[in-house]
Amino acid sequence: MNSQHDILYQRIVELEVEHRDLDAVIETLIHDGRHEELQLRRLKKRKLQLKDNITLLKMQLIPDIPA
Repeated sequence: MNSQHDILYQRIVELEVEHRDLDAVIETLIHDGRHEELQLRRLKKRKLQLKDNITLLKMQLIPDIPA
């Protein structure tokens, strides 16, 4: 049975892969020159959401440090 830590780590990996894929798509669209600004904005917004989610999940992996 997977621990909560393993589940979080797997989800982080999945989100990081999606983030890298989106980055590649965005770069391709920019260099291709045949993109719509709205499409590009939506992809960039999704990429930022992924980054925020990754950060939040990574914070959950860090144990609380007593004050």
